[in-house]
Amino acid sequence: ALTLAARGAGSVSPNPMVGAVLVAPDGETVWGEGWHGRYGGPHAEVWAVRDAERRGYAHRLAEATMVVTLEPCSHTGKTPPCADLILDRKIPRVVIAHADPFSEVAGRGIARLRAAGVDVTVGVREADARRLNEAFLTHVGTGRPLVTLKWALTLDGQVATSTGDSRWITSPEARALVHRWRAESDAVLVGAGTAAADDPSLTVRDVPLREGQQNPLRIVLDRTGRLSPTLRLFTDEHAARTVAVTAEAAEPAYAESLRQRGGTVVSVAERDGHLDLGAVLDVLGRGDQTERPVQSILVEPGPGLATAFLREDLVDRLFAFVAPKLAGAGIGVAGDLGIARMADALTFVDSTWETVGPDALLRGYLRPTTSLPS
Repeated sequence: ALTLAARGAGSVSPNPMVGAVLVAPDGETVWGEGWHGRYGGPHAEVWAVRDAERRGYAHRLAEATMVVTLEPCSHTGKTPPCADLILDRKIPRVVIAHADPFSEVAGRGIARLRAAGVDVTVGVREADARRLNEAFLTHVGTGRPLVTLKWALTLDGQVATSTGDSRWITSPEARALVHRWRAESDAVLVGAGTAAADDPSLTVRDVPLREGQQNPLRIVLDRTGRLSPTLRLFTDEHAARTVAVTAEAAEPAYAESLRQRGGTVVSVAERDGHLDLGAVLDVLGRGDQTERPVQSILVEPGPGLATAFLREDLVDRLFAFVAPKLAGAGIGVAGDLGIARMADALTFVDSTWETVGPDALLRGYLRPTTSLPS
């Protein structure tokens, strides 16, 4: 069910990713499976029931166990309540990874099933399910998007040579994975320095978009409004998905033409001569200037912006590629984080290493799953 749920990455936001499996009485044979595939579409439980019926098990659902990664909903939103579907098909047992903290659900689905006599088990593989839906849970709990910081660095901690050259530190395999992350994120964010130096497109190119996915929102932080109006972010065919964030007093030259292309200019307050990053996340999380609330952001920063996010404790997870290269003197990955003792260093509560082509990838999480809302 967890594997199925992950197929909805990048397609269901601001809904959660959910997978469901209908299991025979032997506890092993799968009668039906499904996942939430797109925002506004049928939920995982619906697809699992339809799959079981298609396979010819409709008459045996009263013997089945439904395994589902998130509490079935009990309210009518864009789709009917899944709890009602389970009761209608007389499914006698439901195993749930964890309850849904969303205010419209919040235990009501579990209570409804139990009140009707369904045997409900909650808490199986809970940590895995909560990590999978970390963006959804973070947004529900804080109103802000989940922030993933992406780094690519050499063995000696450089993100560029002394001349500023950084193409390419990592392998094609690593760059393809970054494009997959873009496809699975609501937004990609860069600072003005990266935008001016690299003129990036921030689109998904190295991997195909799956059904329901689209290119992410492209967010550029441009406090003074100094960026050139000719940048790809403001002029290419994806300009409608560009959000430029400026200080309240800034008047960027690209503002009117970007709006005419469907893009957005958002102004937020400053703090200590910089954009208030917390305010930026609040605006994006509310969805004030975007089609939907932004639930997840992939930050592809230069050292200055990375340092600012880390110093303000706004990073939820760090995905860092380490390439088997040495650059010597160059541009370091981050600046001063205000840490004087190693005992005070930022430490991941959960982390894994894997190889991607010739590179090593650290997936590090700065917050435990228990800190996410229940």
